[in-house]
Amino acid sequence: MPKDKDKKVKGGEYTAKQITVLEGLDPVRKRPGMYIGNTATEGLHHLVWEVVDNSIDEAMAGKASHIEVRLQPNSRVMVSDNGRGIPVDKHPQTKKSALETVLTMLHAGGKFGEGGYKVSGGLHGVGVSVVNALSSWMKAEVKRDGKLWVQEYQRGKPKAAVKTVGPARGTGTTITFEPDPQVFTVLDFNLQLVLDHLRQQAYLTKGVAIVVIDERTKPHTAYTFFFEGGIASYVKHLNHAKEPKHDSVFYIDKEQNGVRVEVALQYTDDFKETAFSFANNIFTTEGGMHLVGFRTALTRVINNYTRKQGYLKEKEENLSGEDVREGLTAVVSVKVKEPQFEGQTKSKLGNAEVKSIVDSVVSGSLANFLEEHPREAEAIIGKVILAQRARVAARAARETVLRKGALEGMTLPGKLADCSSRDPSQSELFIVEGDSAGGSAKQGRNREFQAILPLRGKILNVERARIDRMLQNNEIKSLIIALGTNIGEQFDISGLRYHRVILMTDADVDGAHIRTLLLTLFYRYFPDLITKGHIYIAQPPLYRVSRGKEFRYAFSDDERDKYVKQLTPTNVKEKGTTKGKKAVKGKDVMLKLDGAVIGLETEGQDGSPAAAEDDSVKTTGGVSVQRYKGLGEMNAEQLWETTMNPGTRIMKQVTIDDAEKADEIFDILMGAEVAPRKRFIQTHAKSVQNLDI
Repeated sequence: MPKDKDKKVKGGEYTAKQITVLEGLDPVRKRPGMYIGNTATEGLHHLVWEVVDNSIDEAMAGKASHIEVRLQPNSRVMVSDNGRGIPVDKHPQTKKSALETVLTMLHAGGKFGEGGYKVSGGLHGVGVSVVNALSSWMKAEVKRDGKLWVQEYQRGKPKAAVKTVGPARGTGTTITFEPDPQVFTVLDFNLQLVLDHLRQQAYLTKGVAIVVIDERTKPHTAYTFFFEGGIASYVKHLNHAKEPKHDSVFYIDKEQNGVRVEVALQYTDDFKETAFSFANNIFTTEGGMHLVGFRTALTRVINNYTRKQGYLKEKEENLSGEDVREGLTAVVSVKVKEPQFEGQTKSKLGNAEVKSIVDSVVSGSLANFLEEHPREAEAIIGKVILAQRARVAARAARETVLRKGALEGMTLPGKLADCSSRDPSQSELFIVEGDSAGGSAKQGRNREFQAILPLRGKILNVERARIDRMLQNNEIKSLIIALGTNIGEQFDISGLRYHRVILMTDADVDGAHIRTLLLTLFYRYFPDLITKGHIYIAQPPLYRVSRGKEFRYAFSDDERDKYVKQLTPTNVKEKGTTKGKKAVKGKDVMLKLDGAVIGLETEGQDGSPAAAEDDSVKTTGGVSVQRYKGLGEMNAEQLWETTMNPGTRIMKQVTIDDAEKADEIFDILMGAEVAPRKRFIQTHAKSVQNLDI
């Protein structure tokens, strides 16, 4: 019998030699996206969050009161705190300094065993070592035991052993790092993004000062966040542009069975709920057990109080969860020793025991609040009962819409040109502005998987409207039936008939307004369609640049100018420029005329100046530039090849990176208050492009 040899398998050798073992931090550099999401803007800033998380953990443990973040030139970031300082003594397992162990090994830190941290955030304990792996250079400075300890690293590898460089007063840790250009496609830190994230962390860690200093500007700019009121201050911040129904913010901070529960809430005159939930300072975008426990307690307590005070009669139905959450602004924050997050992104808290703990804490405290604050209680009850009456009216209106659909055999809107495919994952719905564009889109589409729904005029602004009023709007009714998801309490995303819902509006002010109205509708009443990635914005070209049979489509002014130069012959005669048939003298290669950049005119084939017949077409050097102000100006073929053909089109997917900021922007742009909108317009007016007046 022959001796064992490496077995040959189909397709080549597969032996121990083919098994790759990545040591130390090599896995992080090999697959950075697994640890920080991506290597663009989101991943770059995640480095900052991970280092700051370590300092926040010290603050949550009551060991740090000051955190400082410095954005320095050359993409360098320095994060320091006055916590205990990372231990520097020799680790019993690795036989190396604990500092080096924490910064060079995955799953090493004070968050796994006993005694290090009671609660912590961080990215499954791999945080700061991942930052080290993805930095071209990093330096750790630790003040402990009266000494300053230092170690430097290059792409995750220590340059030398941990050493002392002199005496030090106090304690704390400073981490300075430079993101590796070999890893990241973006190296510029966004100050506003950093400020928004750290402001939120300061709200969630009351009594801790977080200072952000931008050293990339001269003079340096500094921002300090310190909120003694914690999330109660956060609720006031969220409501700063709204009208509160009561002055006092309900706030509770209590620990039960090892779980710290912090809840703040206040009602406003709004029609929607604004609720943010956090677990160990991590924003749980999909909620979880802590949010379920809070909502359960809220509904039960308000129903009990309403019946006890005689606001609801015996035969009247209970207030629903939807009723008691209308106009509610709430922040729910829990600190859990061993959080169980669902999904790699930690978007949902799964600890079952947290539900009953939050329910218990909120129930007792909120019941006492209502008894002790009768004026606030009266305002809250008045708000929720009004919401109940509106819900009953809305349900009747909604059932009328759905009943009508059922009587017609679930007939889709007559204006909808549906696709032949019945596979939602392959189907897409274009929501088009007006009958003219709708006609071109219907002719140009691929009927197999593309459906067209033209809307007439501007839909209702739903920012200040309940469902009953919404369903009186024919355009919104048509859209709801076409989507197939229903709305409100009956919303079911599994019924979505098209997995790509594309907003295709004109490239002018009216088109932008219609697009904003539609986005408001989706954000307020179909948020899951956005968070699940189903909403897109079509990008039609702004210009068609042509000369003879050759043409280009331009999606920006810069592209237009580039194509004009490309198509302009070198033997152009300087005979001025025309708009319509009136020549204008000019010497520059490009002239700006009535807001449109055009070039120099040449002779036509018959020796006369070539001229455009209307204001939307400018001709220069034999090159015509047509400005598309409306989709209806394109024929079906042009609309297909520029905006609808999956092989050539450009589309933007609508996402919500920052729910708080998105909520605020929609409230400013579409809400009832004029003053915030006026300030917004004054602030951003100079940055507007392609403004049609």
